[in-house]
Amino acid sequence: MKKNALIAMVVCAALLLLVPQFLKNYGIYLLTYWLVFVIATMGLNLTVGYAGQKSLGQAAFFGIGAYTVAIMLKAGISWWLGLPAAALLCFVVGLGLGFPALRVQTIYLAFATLGFNTAAWLIMRNEEWLTGGTFGINNIVRPGLFGFSLEGNLAYYYLVLAFAVVLGVLLLGLLRSPWGKAFTALRDNPIRAESLGVDIRNYTLLSFAIGAAYAGVAGGLFASLVQFIEPAPFAVGASIMMYLMVVVGGPGYFLGPVLGAAVGVVVPEWLRDVPGVADWYLPLFGAAVVLLMIWLPEGLLSLPDRIKAKKQAKEASAARMASAQAASKSGTSS
Repeated sequence: MKKNALIAMVVCAALLLLVPQFLKNYGIYLLTYWLVFVIATMGLNLTVGYAGQKSLGQAAFFGIGAYTVAIMLKAGISWWLGLPAAALLCFVVGLGLGFPALRVQTIYLAFATLGFNTAAWLIMRNEEWLTGGTFGINNIVRPGLFGFSLEGNLAYYYLVLAFAVVLGVLLLGLLRSPWGKAFTALRDNPIRAESLGVDIRNYTLLSFAIGAAYAGVAGGLFASLVQFIEPAPFAVGASIMMYLMVVVGGPGYFLGPVLGAAVGVVVPEWLRDVPGVADWYLPLFGAAVVLLMIWLPEGLLSLPDRIKAKKQAKEASAARMASAQAASKSGTSS
């Protein structure tokens, strides 16, 4: 790891640990909300950014995780059992969703996952016996740990931060393993990957399943954060926003979800508090995202690579010019 990257990680870790101590309750809540979406979009980044699959169903898994934890808590089951159950259920459902990706790709796959999200949302809204329908489920408690209550906003923030760090480390290990190389090979050229011995069927299914499990964990954390859930946060619009977070941050960049979730969660809240902008913050946010995608279609984290590529192109052009001038002088002297 480069020295500058290590220093940046240490500084970020210190900020995440210390800054919440000086924030009010809403600031802590907003940071926790951001971390929840970092976890959800980490999974989507694996599916979209690394494996190259077009998925617009992440909010459905987010909702499945939230409802699983809420229903199990309502039944008297421990939160610490509910969260793994949410991840496992989403993993299994994600495997099932991955099968259309074996038959269709690009925009057709996006529509298939969009249909899944709509179907899941309709179940959440209409099956009142299970989900409470539009009345939702309230009084969702936060867990305790070794006899300590995590009901407070600051305590729960540190719990979500711990989950984000652990899941980030696990994902980084996965991406650096042969599995990670297989995912990127699947994204870059599936035919070549298959010719090199990569089982594209299994890796396609796994990309959906693992991404869904991350969304399930995020959904469970979200349920205890807001302590009341109903179908609205898990509609198609939420899936599109998560996809946008991945694309804005930089698909295929490990830290893309961190930056993308900050743009999607924190920036709109900041714009809403700017004098003279409050009534127009959503159109301004949308316009800014459109302009960003035109200027940086590969996301914010592609900017250093873009600058480096331009610098290398200039150096190569200068080298060719110098070589041509040297050849011209040599021809003249002869």
